[in-house]
Amino acid sequence: RLDASLVGGGKLLQVITATDSSTRSTSSTSYVTASNTLSIDITPSSSSSKIFLIGSISVYQTNGNAAPHLTIYRDSTELSGGTSLGGFRAGDGNQNMLFSPITHLDSPSSTSQITYQIYIKAGSSATISINQDSDTSTFTAFEIGA
Repeated sequence: RLDASLVGGGKLLQVITATDSSTRSTSSTSYVTASNTLSIDITPSSSSSKIFLIGSISVYQTNGNAAPHLTIYRDSTELSGGTSLGGFRAGDGNQNMLFSPITHLDSPSSTSQITYQIYIKAGSSATISINQDSDTSTFTAFEIGA
């Protein structure tokens, strides 16, 4: 059994989950909103809170030789620093699909409402879709207090 005092653990203050089961597609090679429903509005309890974000996104891409990318935005700020936080690369041709995990630990230093949202972009000469076969993607935010 893990003793929380040994890891200096914080307290779980809020958990908010968003889901989407609608198919959405893009061939954009710049980040675009994956889905308006894969969006979380959260108001941190303290400016020292951390927000742990985790998504399981059903991703389908028509060209297996081009890597699709997923990232998370906080309001209008892209959190990966220019590299994707999730995605995959497969070399077996067309029609590659998997549930791509995406995670990020954010320190927003705010007590104002924040919107976190999943964004996607396609690889070169490809189309990326989410929830292609009536899958459901999820996106969850955990507020952790000091």
